[in-house]
Amino acid sequence: MPLKPPAAGKSRLRGAVAAHRHAELVLALACDTLAAVTSVARVRRVLVVTSDPAALSELAGLGVELVAEPAGGGLNEALRHGAELLRADAPGGVVGALQADLPALRAVDLEQALTEAAGRRAVVFDRQGTGTTLLLSAPGKPLDPRFGSGSAELHRASSAIPLTQALPSLRSDVDTEDDLRHAAKLGLGKRTAAVLPA
Repeated sequence: MPLKPPAAGKSRLRGAVAAHRHAELVLALACDTLAAVTSVARVRRVLVVTSDPAALSELAGLGVELVAEPAGGGLNEALRHGAELLRADAPGGVVGALQADLPALRAVDLEQALTEAAGRRAVVFDRQGTGTTLLLSAPGKPLDPRFGSGSAELHRASSAIPLTQALPSLRSDVDTEDDLRHAAKLGLGKRTAAVLPA
């Protein structure tokens, strides 16, 4: 999972809460996402790849590992770095890249995605159909992340199989206040809900 330092993340969400609570909101999104991920029995190890592990030290209490991203490499290089670390530990395993802004994520949706992927390189598009919330490798194969603008089509073109189940909480990443309202309708995790105004 890639994650910017909270104070620098989610610029399009600025204004959703008071300015002094923006970093708290960004961290809450990640905490709720990770709480769901770590509750899935099939997920064996979770890395958070970041430029500033110290700024995210609170996440270590969730049973995840914080690792420093390569200097100046960008999002996809950070994901490749994390994938390499995981692959060294489990050469024949499946590696996944998940966005950190899924505050309504339910373990059942992630379980269903893993089941549908069935060992194939697979991708879950966001609810708009243009972005990517989850990318899975085939066992022992490269992750080949292509996140960024138009990532859904880039991943499809790179032979990742789009998963077709509804997976509403897994498709509901939060970039804007409208996204946050949509996630709230699905049911936010407790950390995000606690940060938001009534």
